[in-house]
Amino acid sequence: MKSLIFPTALLLLMQPATSDPATATSRKVEKDNRNVRAHRATHRANRRPRFRGSGMASFYWRPQKLSSGGTFNPRAMTAAHRTLPFGTRVRVTHAGNGRSVEVKINDRGPFTGGRIIDLSKSAADLIGMTAQGIAQVTITVLGHE
Repeated sequence: MKSLIFPTALLLLMQPATSDPATATSRKVEKDNRNVRAHRATHRANRRPRFRGSGMASFYWRPQKLSSGGTFNPRAMTAAHRTLPFGTRVRVTHAGNGRSVEVKINDRGPFTGGRIIDLSKSAADLIGMTAQGIAQVTITVLGHE
């Protein structure tokens, strides 16, 4: 029994004494806050972008320079949006008939008031909006390439 008490007492004597218990507590809280901030930053970085919007869509078909570089291809599944990053994949759903298409944002626009997205002609054909030229749509972000 004596052999167990002596090493335990020696260990207690060897530990550094803290002059202020509040300092030790504040250091622990500060460390916990750093861990929480690091977790939040990682969580935000891994989260998929969330965007959902609805409004009028139009389409364009003439070859032209793109804001992302290159030339517009009317047969590609692409679109122009004012704020979404280039390479973002979105689903565009026609509100009138429920048909949808997945496109990649590769240009800026539309620059006509009241419109939220410009689709390529092929994408517009797939959702059935080329006859009227514009359509009410819903946009859902799927991810980023």
